[in-house]
Amino acid sequence: MALRWYSVVVETIQPRQLADWWARALDWETVYEADDEVVIVPRWARELSEQLPFHRVPPGLVFVLVEHEKTTKNRLHLDLAPHTSDDRDAEIARLESLGATRVDVGQSPDVSWTVLADPEGNEFCVLSSREF
Repeated sequence: MALRWYSVVVETIQPRQLADWWARALDWETVYEADDEVVIVPRWARELSEQLPFHRVPPGLVFVLVEHEKTTKNRLHLDLAPHTSDDRDAEIARLESLGATRVDVGQSPDVSWTVLADPEGNEFCVLSSREF
């Protein structure tokens, strides 16, 4: 028996604001919202979740309230990739216009990804374009 990857939990001092930022960045939607927790999923996930077997329903992102700000580099991060038909640089610029910032986590200048951070400093990468 295999487990289903249900969600990634992001600790935050502002669950609603950070969930909204990620929803805009990924074009996802909010499916649950409380003062201390917000859940976002791909827009198509709710529609298809009733048709998909349990193990094929995609994971969501859960933003939970904590009292402390982020202080060190993430030990886990998300990798995002535009489709080969999309303009990677334009996508990075769009994320920056939403409030992402470029960060240096020790990557060399010739890597094929760009490291960004969300408004609370959580690092993520935008990879080169991918088919899959």
